[in-house]
Amino acid sequence: QVQLVESGGGLVQPGGSLRLSCAASGIIVRLNPMGWYRQAPGKQRELVATITSDGSTNYLDSVKGRFTIYRDNAKNTVYLRMNSLKPEDTAVYYCNAAVGLRQVWGQGTLVTVSS
Repeated sequence: QVQLVESGGGLVQPGGSLRLSCAASGIIVRLNPMGWYRQAPGKQRELVATITSDGSTNYLDSVKGRFTIYRDNAKNTVYLRMNSLKPEDTAVYYCNAAVGLRQVWGQGTLVTVSS
């Protein structure tokens, strides 16, 4: 059974940094496309960043240069490093894995950017 467990969210001031973690079980993260999505209150879920099996990355325009997606193969974990956070980054962040034709989601972790 595939399971994704996110952690690392919290309250941070504008301009601050956070690192989100997505620990995977039941899959090997380096073999599956992985991504981070977010959903702000009253808004649709949006794709923030992806990393493919060959290590290629892609980002939402509004986070380019501030966020970095990467993985630790030994820990079977995908990370999202977020710098220069803005209030508009406030959302629940979800880890996602494409496993065959299925989309697997974590439970989400809340990031609040506020002074």
